[in-house]
Amino acid sequence: MAVVITKATRESFGEALNEIAQVNPDIVVLDADLAEATKTITFKKKNPDRFIDCGIAECNMIGIAAGMATCGKIPFAASFAMFYAGRAFEQVRNSVGYTHLNVKIVGSHAGISVGEDGATHQCCEDIALMRTIPKMVILNPADHYEMTAAVKAAAEYKGPVYIRLGRLAVESVNNNDDYKFEIGKGITLKDGDDITIIATGLMVSEALKAAEMLKSEGINARVINIHTIKPLDEELIIKAAKETGKIVTVEEHNIIGGLGEAVSSCLSENHPVPVHRIGVNDVFGHSGPAKELLEEFGLCAGSIAEKVKKFI
Repeated sequence: MAVVITKATRESFGEALNEIAQVNPDIVVLDADLAEATKTITFKKKNPDRFIDCGIAECNMIGIAAGMATCGKIPFAASFAMFYAGRAFEQVRNSVGYTHLNVKIVGSHAGISVGEDGATHQCCEDIALMRTIPKMVILNPADHYEMTAAVKAAAEYKGPVYIRLGRLAVESVNNNDDYKFEIGKGITLKDGDDITIIATGLMVSEALKAAEMLKSEGINARVINIHTIKPLDEELIIKAAKETGKIVTVEEHNIIGGLGEAVSSCLSENHPVPVHRIGVNDVFGHSGPAKELLEEFGLCAGSIAEKVKKFI
């Protein structure tokens, strides 16, 4: 078994980016004056000639990244998820998505676990917005190991990719030595036949904890980690629906347009079963300690377990 590592996925991103840059000279990094926060500072220190600070100008940064991609570079352009998904959406759509350029868009500080940065910076809409862009791959890794693997996979993939980073440190759950990351393929972390909990990102660890709580009460919940929101692993989701009969989705994102809706759309067209979406219930966040906010918004293990019981 691999060592359990507790670390924010933004930190794992910075480390992985620096690692793959040593073997791939085409990788370049752009940042919007947030290198300390997005952890691209790790790359900058060792590769200053391949790092561009574009200032607080995400729209312009996307244009620069697109231009570099046309010259054979593999740009990783990082900023806060709120500024990319919101402020620079037009440039992401037209300069990267429409032209299908090989740009990796990195949205850090996503979800309400940004904490004290408050509602204006707690982006719970980024997955929904990125899902609407044709052929955009969306990765939302759950832990250190998954983020490391996702960055490598994104660099090898030819085309636009959106990678979601978290600020809050999370304990690793993908600790098996046979762990394998593949874009578009979910991972069953725990078998069960009473109900299936499908989680993504930070919520995967909470879903596993919730499943253990349910087990003590005689409920055997299957837990699936969906690290790729798009393309979605429909085969795995349909299989779970057929075998367990009910699905609960858990995400640190608005229940509108995110994982829950992607799963619901898949099942309504292929194998309809009851689905309950757990996430941010179409409201804005507010300032406060990250863990307390997760509890308040019902995104902690105990709350998830209670909602699953009621749903059953």
